Amino acid sequence: MSAFDEPLRKLVGDRTAKVLADSLKLHTTGDLLHHFPRRYAERGELTSLDELEVDEHVTVVAQIEKVTRIPFRQRRGNRLEVVVTDGRGRLTLTFFNQAWREKELRPGARGLFAGKVGVFQRTRQLANPDYQLLDGDGESGAAERFAGRLIPVYPASAQVPSWKLAQCVEVALDSLAATGWEGVGDPLPRQLREDRELLPLPEALERIHRPRTQADVVMARSRLTWDEAFVLQVALARRRAADSALPAVARAARAGGLLDAFDARLPFTLTEGQLKVSAEIFADLAQEHPMHRLLQGEVGSGKTMVGLRAMLAVVDTGGQAVLLAPTEVLAQQHHRSIVEMMGDLAEGGLLGGSELGTKVVLLTGSTGTAARRQALLDLVTGEAGIVVGTHALIEDKVRFHDLGLVVVDEQHRFGVEQRDALRGKGRQPPHLLVMTATPIPRTVAMTVFGDLETSVLDQLPSGRSPIASHVVPALEKPHFLARAWERVREEVGKGHQSYVVCPRIGDEDEEPKGKKARKPAEEDLEDVGAASDERRPPLAVLDVAEQLRAGPLAGLRVEVLHGRMPPDAKDDVMRRFAAGEVDVLVATTVIEVGVNVPNSTAMVIMDADRFGVSQLHQLRGRVGRGTAPGLCLLVSDMPAGSAARARLDAVAATLDGFELSRIDLEQRREGDVLGQAQSGAKSSLKVLSVLQDEEVIAAAREEAVRLVAEDPGLTRHPDLESALRSLVDEDRAEYLEKG
Repeated sequence: MSAFDEPLRKLVGDRTAKVLADSLKLHTTGDLLHHFPRRYAERGELTSLDELEVDEHVTVVAQIEKVTRIPFRQRRGNRLEVVVTDGRGRLTLTFFNQAWREKELRPGARGLFAGKVGVFQRTRQLANPDYQLLDGDGESGAAERFAGRLIPVYPASAQVPSWKLAQCVEVALDSLAATGWEGVGDPLPRQLREDRELLPLPEALERIHRPRTQADVVMARSRLTWDEAFVLQVALARRRAADSALPAVARAARAGGLLDAFDARLPFTLTEGQLKVSAEIFADLAQEHPMHRLLQGEVGSGKTMVGLRAMLAVVDTGGQAVLLAPTEVLAQQHHRSIVEMMGDLAEGGLLGGSELGTKVVLLTGSTGTAARRQALLDLVTGEAGIVVGTHALIEDKVRFHDLGLVVVDEQHRFGVEQRDALRGKGRQPPHLLVMTATPIPRTVAMTVFGDLETSVLDQLPSGRSPIASHVVPALEKPHFLARAWERVREEVGKGHQSYVVCPRIGDEDEEPKGKKARKPAEEDLEDVGAASDERRPPLAVLDVAEQLRAGPLAGLRVEVLHGRMPPDAKDDVMRRFAAGEVDVLVATTVIEVGVNVPNSTAMVIMDADRFGVSQLHQLRGRVGRGTAPGLCLLVSDMPAGSAARARLDAVAATLDGFELSRIDLEQRREGDVLGQAQSGAKSSLKVLSVLQDEEVIAAAREEAVRLVAEDPGLTRHPDLESALRSLVDEDRAEYLEKG
């Protein structure tokens, strides 16, 4: 067992170990030493207090400016108010019935102060904070411990302030140093360390936790960044190597079949990008090992067409293809559009169907009993060459005659187990095509989807119109919102249709009497963080639709669409909207991806600041899909200059999804992007930034490929094998393993 696997209780005692485990999920010596400082304070340097956010647990380095004891008016006792400053801003520390602290908390003293930022009488404060003084009385050894070096400030919790973490780290480092770091291996091969001039692991850990200069921090982070990048890339390289060794049925495209018949009927010319990407996919399908390809592209670039042509090519070989969609609305939309595009080619075996045709069936959780029974029969006999569906396709009862290709639309919406279960339904592993309409920065693709070959589709089909986007500041300029509704009326007057998108459904409080009010579902509130702030509740579909019918859009045919409507009702609304029988569709983000109504030209997104950047880009892609120009209006109450308005301005300023994806990633936890949101696990990345460390990721990938080719089982690299288990937690490993 590695020294890193030692339980923390052996180092710091049962009580402290329990607090570290409960509040910070730190269980072993390795966990603790890989809990790196968030930043470093220099001796004499003060924290910028004007940047503190309410409800955040912080540790600040500040100077005491004033101390005041204030008696309670109507009861015994007092509170001690200590004002600390950084020279510009101020923060109040409030201690209740602790007047004795006045003896040590003296004006002029500097210290570390930790607590949760709150607000009292419009002033930010820390109530009953923990502290350690860095000079003067009551220093408790802090001055000596941090003398001559930087002060590490750790990500902490209410139970464990930063300096207590520092004390635990000191114990761990001293304990390992006393044994000469016995039992601590190095995951980076010696030759790689020497070639890249990287520190040995023990020295890197010493320098990142006990640096004397900023240069120490830089060198340590450089080494530890390589650890994370290399371990992840080795995991991905092993996965690619394992995939290439699996058998699969080669699905080489053949002339004169269903695909050629389909192409001959297309009323438009495929773009160069679509042809290029299709050629890459066809080459993969012709191999005797499973294709694992990621197809990412701009909103409206024609990914579904590329996916359909791949499915037709597989059907030509006698195989079957699955298109897996994340929602019933999207599955129904895909099924409807595929059948329309294929015409009698989608009626194989039916009267009037083409001799070259095949059956295209739909299977979702709400498919009726008779239709479900027929669909299952068509799949097991091979009558149906293409099936479109949701997670219902994963059920044990679903059997295929010869599953050759799985196409997953909007991959990030499916759990690992769901995709893996579907891939296991083929006689041999089927080919896999993952499609995402959210453009992904190159480094993210290399890190998250490093086991997939990547194709990029960034060319829009000819005839597509540009989309004009504008921010509508509803509070600052109410007449702008009034003008937005006028623009919707104008578009409808031209024979077009519009969307209005809201973050919430609005019926979550309408529960039967006697039942406890349930928490808002995912469909109710897309941005859960918005529910906990001090603003008004997010606007809701049902409320907004009613107001529009009675007010600015009176007389227009206004309908609603949301995730909790019965499936038949959802399908009916979408059919009527696609047929032009509905003027304005007020919806949640259920229409975010895949919905294709070319006659829709305008979209108004209410409370747009409550949506993410990529989500706004996705929503905007629902308009401008025909020959008429598209219009997207982002309505927000957020003031100019706020971070929320800056996000909206960025979306309005560009239609480049790849640029927006970078902005989106910069504003979110990278753990979310790395798949951890699916498993609920915390991110395994501590220092690696998938945006800032592009060169390291690319170099680590090359080194990983070379090492795995030479030693696939890592038999000559046991420390690296151990690091794969510790740095890549079990959930993350499963995510990589199942893809």
